[in-house]
Amino acid sequence: MLTRRDLLTNMTRIAALAGLAQIIPHPMNSTLTLALAADPRDELIRQAPRARFWTSVPLAGKDCRSCHTTAITAKGQPHRHEEKLVKCLLCAQNCIIKDGQRGRCRARINVSGELRSLVYGRPVSIHVDPIEKKPFYHFLPGAAAFSLATAGCPLSCKFCQNWEISQAWPEDLKTSYTPPSLIVRSAYTRKAPVIAFTYNEPTVFAEYLIDIARDARKQGLRPVIISCGFMNKAPLLEMCQVLDAVKIDLKGFSESFYRNVCGAELKPVLKTIKEISKRKVHLEIVNLVVPTLNDSEEMLKGLIAWILAEIGPDVPIHFTRFHPDYQLLNLPPTPVASLERAREMAMSKGINYAYVGNVPNHPGNHTYCPNCKKVVVKRTGFFLEEMHVKDGRCTFCRRKIAGVWT
Repeated sequence: MLTRRDLLTNMTRIAALAGLAQIIPHPMNSTLTLALAADPRDELIRQAPRARFWTSVPLAGKDCRSCHTTAITAKGQPHRHEEKLVKCLLCAQNCIIKDGQRGRCRARINVSGELRSLVYGRPVSIHVDPIEKKPFYHFLPGAAAFSLATAGCPLSCKFCQNWEISQAWPEDLKTSYTPPSLIVRSAYTRKAPVIAFTYNEPTVFAEYLIDIARDARKQGLRPVIISCGFMNKAPLLEMCQVLDAVKIDLKGFSESFYRNVCGAELKPVLKTIKEISKRKVHLEIVNLVVPTLNDSEEMLKGLIAWILAEIGPDVPIHFTRFHPDYQLLNLPPTPVASLERAREMAMSKGINYAYVGNVPNHPGNHTYCPNCKKVVVKRTGFFLEEMHVKDGRCTFCRRKIAGVWT
């Protein structure tokens, strides 16, 4: 017997394979007429708070640039807008959403011309992880990270290891309302100095994230985000004001890879990385190396050259091993030699901190001093074995080691 969960899982896979539409109707009801009763979504929608980072004709007034491109507005042509239409300005999908429908992330819904968040206060996964698992290798090594996620993601990566929540509809995962203060109190009680927004794409719960992070800092906790980097500038800048560290997944270095494998674009991610590098926020970058899709020498060289030119040699880069999951079960795990090659390429070009990821106990897991070449942080799996960084410097030669160590 096919359960409702099985049906939704199968439809999620089919939708991602086909390429998600710009605006997604719910698979159980393409029109999502809010007046219909006897639907468990109704209460979730009714309780959903007003979202931020969006606009509409009434909100924009005469400023057509908030929705339309400069080329269109320059022509001075009148536009006839559908009633109650809204445009989400949170991520780079820039969804135009009709009344009763949702954007690509499935986490934001248009209710009578008002955009609401279906995931504010609705975490679906909470764990305490080592900070190295995120991975952050140059931010408070050995710290415990109180980690949380909601449903939803603006991307549809075919290799997603958390697809059960990232590609889920909020109403399909049982949750109870959890205010920001309770998240902060729970992290404090668990003696976790870090709160990490992770697992799905945290941009979809930006309002919740910002409120938690602001409260967390008041308690001396350090908020961090693990993100795909596919957000617009305004929400990014506001998040940077309340975050201490950001890890960005730079999934490849070609537009075709982003379009065909992730349902997104590369340029917005590069803009995000450049913007973060200008802020007082610790930054690390992960590149998941997927066999045959983004592991070519040309693509890796391009990625390394861009980071060196635009960000600099001190940003940690993790070349991480792919494991078959979701819609890429046909591909083998990344050969360790491919990761070693990528790391060697990066270091030979001048990157100071390049790592091999998802290969436990590999020498490429350790942090080496760029000057004396000795191991300054030795790791076993996700845990510290030796620490030779004091006051941000190598204890052997006193060379400064980039990062946040205390």
